[in-house]
Amino acid sequence: MSDQHTQRLDHFCVAPELFQPMLEQEKLLQECGLEHSLIELVKLRASQINGCAFCINMHWQDARAHGEREERLYLLNAWREASVYSPRETAALAWTEALTRIETTQAPDEDYEVLEAQFTPREQVALSLLISAINSWNRIAIGFRMPHGLPKEEKAA
Repeated sequence: MSDQHTQRLDHFCVAPELFQPMLEQEKLLQECGLEHSLIELVKLRASQINGCAFCINMHWQDARAHGEREERLYLLNAWREASVYSPRETAALAWTEALTRIETTQAPDEDYEVLEAQFTPREQVALSLLISAINSWNRIAIGFRMPHGLPKEEKAA
């Protein structure tokens, strides 16, 4: 029996061809017209909700590498109370939470109306696919216990 930090399976090595459609979708979503900063905020927020250490680690680093401010990353868990996000970003974050927690939210009309006011129909589709994709990646990474890539804490002497 392995502990919760030991990778169960290297899914990319076992079935790389099965991931090609997801990787192609990732490329399309990066080029769909949504702002890169918004894409990373959405990926990071969904990963926080799902508790995916691998994806949280990846997306805060990607966001920082593309110029995202640290305080916006630190405040992401409390985005509703923080004043550092634009109306477009808050609409995307609300929709991210609604779709990520679909079993309890059922994607409420209030969240959709805010989304609709900030995003074109095509952008709504792209954003929804982005949210679906990161939730899929989270489930794969969590299920197979992908290591997050940060060094293990050193044991106290």
